[in-house]
Amino acid sequence: MQAKELKLLVIDALEDIKAEDIQIMDVTAMTDFTDFMIIATGKSTRQIKALSNEVSSQAKSAGIQPLGIEGEDIGEWALVDLGDVIVHIMTPQMRTTYNLEKLWSVPDTPDESEQEQASDED
Repeated sequence: MQAKELKLLVIDALEDIKAEDIQIMDVTAMTDFTDFMIIATGKSTRQIKALSNEVSSQAKSAGIQPLGIEGEDIGEWALVDLGDVIVHIMTPQMRTTYNLEKLWSVPDTPDESEQEQASDED
């Protein structure tokens, strides 16, 4: 299964269990250990566990064995590592605290930053 197909499978699994604020990040330019990171919010620790179980179950049904599942027992942040796709499922509080979207965002190129500073100085 290609990474893009796996990404769609994960999104469907998350939507089936009503995950909120699903964000998909293509990180191929930033790392070589995965292609996509998907971040989603669960309303409760019970929902987070259900979401991680559903993602894992759907992947297994498609012939993809998860490389690892972390945090289900704690319930505030679960991680499902599917190789080409890594899924983070978090409570709203954890998501705000760790702000993975900002951590994995693409930084401005030096040229863009210099242009923005120059236009601010005008």
